[in-house]
Amino acid sequence: MNAVDLFAGCGGLSLGFQKQGFNIVAAFEWWDAAVNCYRANFSHPVFQTDLSNVAASVKQIQPFQPDIIIGGPPCQDFSHAGKRIEAGRAVLTDAYAEIIATIKPTCFVMENVDRARNSKAYSDARKTFKEAGYGLTEVVLDASLCGTPQRRKRFICFGMQGAQDGFALNAFLEGQAEKPMTLRDYFGDTLGFEYYYRHPRNYSRRAVFSIDEPAPTMRGVNRPVPKGYPGHPNDACAVTEKLHALTTPERAMIQTFPADFKWIGSKTDIEQMIGNAVPVNLAQYVAKIVKTVVEAKTSD
Repeated sequence: MNAVDLFAGCGGLSLGFQKQGFNIVAAFEWWDAAVNCYRANFSHPVFQTDLSNVAASVKQIQPFQPDIIIGGPPCQDFSHAGKRIEAGRAVLTDAYAEIIATIKPTCFVMENVDRARNSKAYSDARKTFKEAGYGLTEVVLDASLCGTPQRRKRFICFGMQGAQDGFALNAFLEGQAEKPMTLRDYFGDTLGFEYYYRHPRNYSRRAVFSIDEPAPTMRGVNRPVPKGYPGHPNDACAVTEKLHALTTPERAMIQTFPADFKWIGSKTDIEQMIGNAVPVNLAQYVAKIVKTVVEAKTSD
């Protein structure tokens, strides 16, 4: 299936689908740092495009004749880290839906943070999808049950022309692992540390984790252990001067990017790209389900 990736970022979703055998023919992204990083890692074209301009975007995407469109409209308006008010970039969710409804690929996948499911922007997009004739499977997946050593919850909307709502729900749920994947499960003993620091959003949350549990969500910031960190009763060990703080490459690998992935840009931009990305293995899990369901429907 020929696929186009919208709001592609540095390419986590593209890479997962590509690994599952999808032919990514083009990607579209507005942020120049992410475009440069994407370009360094993929052979197909990536276009720096303002996808909020639906008419112009459709004109650019349509010649690629995608069988499937994948993408994750920017989620800052819905994220747990944000102010939890919908504004600004929430219109990009509407734009994504309008592009789908105009081009009408056989199917599409939209990815976002878990709480986006309850947003007004998604409610509006959902109406657009339904009016365009798509059956929708809507599910929140925990990445740690989908081949990723990270407890990262993501909302997936998988739409297919002419299908019934919920058509792929069992496939998504039945394919999950029975227990969450830990860092040790994924890396073995290659990391060289047992405990590590992940900077919390505020000090009412723990910040020290063990490799014998899934990592918390990788965020767009990466800070060393601050001298003022007071510790937390749920920390996996006491805070010491030698406590390991995750490096940029380690964070990328916890996002299941391959070690040879080329990270292009400033340290701040790279950390943000890593935090924004769809974990590659989660993307591949979704791609596997999509492929299985589409092939089954096609052979009916």
